[in-house]
Amino acid sequence: MDVLKRDFIIKACLPIFKSLSATAVSKWGKMNGQQMVEHVTAIFIVSTGKIKTDLVTAVEQLPHFKVFLLSDKPFRENTKAPVNIIGEEPSPTRYANMEAALEKLASAISDFENYFNADTEKKTMHPVFGELNYAEWVLFHYKHVTHHLRQFGLI
Repeated sequence: MDVLKRDFIIKACLPIFKSLSATAVSKWGKMNGQQMVEHVTAIFIVSTGKIKTDLVTAVEQLPHFKVFLLSDKPFRENTKAPVNIIGEEPSPTRYANMEAALEKLASAISDFENYFNADTEKKTMHPVFGELNYAEWVLFHYKHVTHHLRQFGLI
C-alpha cells in the first residue's frame, strides 16, 4: 500500500479541487471544471461497486494494463477513457453547482475509504484495468486524480 498516494487522494486532493471554478477551461480535453469533478466522482463510485461497469479490455491484455497501473508512470495528456464507457462528449452536469459537485466528491472519497475498510482485498471492476483491490484502486485513483488536476493546471 502506497500510504503517500492514499493520503493524497483521501486528504489532500479535495482542497485542490475546491480552488477550481465550475466553468474552468482545461489545457486539453473538452470538460469544464464541474464536469471533471463529476467525472472523478463517478469513478470513485465505480470503485465501491455502486456503479457497475463491464470490462472493456481484452482479458489477454489485462496483465499489460496491470503493469502500467502498478508503475509510477502517469496517464499521458489527453488520455481518453473508452468511448463506450464515457462517450465522445462530456456528460452534462448532474449537480446544481460546483459546491454540490464538490460535496458529492467528498462523499464519494469517504465512501471509497469506508467500503474497503473491513476488507482491503475485496475487488470491484474497473472497466479498463479489471478487478482491483483497495491498494490497486488507490494507485488508479492517484493516477486519475493527478491526471485531471494537471489537466486544469492545479498541480
